[in-house]
Amino acid sequence: MAILSNVGNPIATTTSLPGNPSDHQSRYVEAAIGGILIGCIYAPNGNPQPGPKFSYKLAWLERLAKHSGSLIKDSVPAILVGDYNVVPTPFDIYPSKSWANDALVQPESRAAYQRILNQGWTDAIRALHPDEPMYTFWHYLRNRWERDDGLRLDHLLVSPPLSKRLVASGVDREVRGQVGASDHAPAWILLKR
Repeated sequence: MAILSNVGNPIATTTSLPGNPSDHQSRYVEAAIGGILIGCIYAPNGNPQPGPKFSYKLAWLERLAKHSGSLIKDSVPAILVGDYNVVPTPFDIYPSKSWANDALVQPESRAAYQRILNQGWTDAIRALHPDEPMYTFWHYLRNRWERDDGLRLDHLLVSPPLSKRLVASGVDREVRGQVGASDHAPAWILLKR
């Protein structure tokens, strides 16, 4: 993971998610840029579930909720971006039963994500595209890209001090169709100054 900027040097604030000093997995990095705190997330996948990987995922998301709650409490202008490895609702995945046992769609995973939103965060993609799936991930197998059988796993959450500045958001879907592309497409937001 990395945080890059063309408007100033990022000032690193943390390179790990607070709450468990013995957790050495690189899943969270945070930096301040131009008066905005950016948290970059690569949440645990959690498969197979149930099991220790799923338990770790839920505990990690609980730590994220505690940290994101402190940012809300302190009215920090912040954006929490990245691969949350959660499909928030059935609307955020193509019609399918093949993912039913996957950690990405479990009620516990969805509830953990919703707890973060309930703190006051704005899901920038969903807020500006309420009627479009806005998938960010298409598995390499079974022609999922070609059939547009996608999932929305990557989220950009904006804190209340910045939500009024949100003017655009999107997913650069065409990038996913390029030769050798990642199975994720870039998601982005635009804030007015």
